[in-house]
Amino acid sequence: MRKGRGSDSISSDDPYEVLPEIRLARGRRTIKKVALLLVAGLVLGVISYGWSQWRYLQKVNPSGDPSAATTFEVRESDDLRSVSDRLEAAGIVVDAGTFRRYVADEGGLTVVPGFYTLRPRDHMGNLLRALRTSPAETFVKVTFPEGFTVSQMAQRLADEIPGFDTEAFMARALDPTSVPGTNYVPAGATSLEGLLFPDTYSFAVSEKPVQILKRMVDLMARVGRQEGLDDAPTLLGLSPYEVLIVASLIEREAKVAADRPKIARVIYNRLTLGMKLEVDASLFYGQDPESEFAALKSIDSPYNTYLRNGLPPTPIANPGRASIAAALAPAPNPRANDPICRDIPANSPCAYLYYVLIDEDGNHEFSATLEQHEANIAIARERGVL
Repeated sequence: MRKGRGSDSISSDDPYEVLPEIRLARGRRTIKKVALLLVAGLVLGVISYGWSQWRYLQKVNPSGDPSAATTFEVRESDDLRSVSDRLEAAGIVVDAGTFRRYVADEGGLTVVPGFYTLRPRDHMGNLLRALRTSPAETFVKVTFPEGFTVSQMAQRLADEIPGFDTEAFMARALDPTSVPGTNYVPAGATSLEGLLFPDTYSFAVSEKPVQILKRMVDLMARVGRQEGLDDAPTLLGLSPYEVLIVASLIEREAKVAADRPKIARVIYNRLTLGMKLEVDASLFYGQDPESEFAALKSIDSPYNTYLRNGLPPTPIANPGRASIAAALAPAPNPRANDPICRDIPANSPCAYLYYVLIDEDGNHEFSATLEQHEANIAIARERGVL
């Protein structure tokens, strides 16, 4: 039952009717709770934001010093996502997503194919700056033809790269121990001749001679593995270095692809029989290229294969893939019914032992006897190619 409105008591039958003071107290407590929740949320938000910003900045600028500069290739098919993913895979940035966010915050990046010099774990600002610099401004393409010597390579680098230190390059090239990880070098070797793979390279103008040599040595090792050079002792009974010597002779002697395996066979046949190799190209190694051939034949040097038996002590040039392949897989000797075997006694082996340049297209004529060889020389002289 209700009492009059002027009563000081509260009826238990009407829970909605409370004094204004009680309603105010409850409202204040609610406001305090909301305020505390808002403050707590704000504090947590600030902490969370601060933590995420700290993590972001840690990824943008990793702790510690950047690693040594490395070459990174941007491919024709690349976009920002693929570039950032490969940068992370290469250890150049710590997080691909952070790099994309940083690039977006800094105005974006036009992806240009080419080679770039980047320092792993460098500040992303420096990496972005490098990637915004045209490769043409920082890289030079240099082509070394097959058969170039170390000294010719040094000269080509000096011609193509402004301010290139030729002396430092040659000093390193003449000290194989100064280039880390060099393969196929025998003990006591005094040169990297024959161990620098001839190809087209993109070099940073800031690359040091030892870095350039390292790249060329590493590529020769890779090509050697692909061609089976490591199996040379089993295949041929020769070391990989000796096969590179043979390959260098082939490189400087052969003019057409078909002759390479045959020249390899001549060299191996002569080595087996204990004959002098008599390879003309070896006479010119380290000599004035304008020297008379007859004069060079009389010089008693380690590279005079007319006077000394066996292989020269080092390669005479840097061979390409085709010559390495030929040195590892020489052509078979001619069959008994081959015309060049007609003067060989029955039941005697017929082998390629001689060759001579026979026409202006660079083809060689091969023979099994000295008489055949001398007849081929006469033909070559009549044609004016000797």
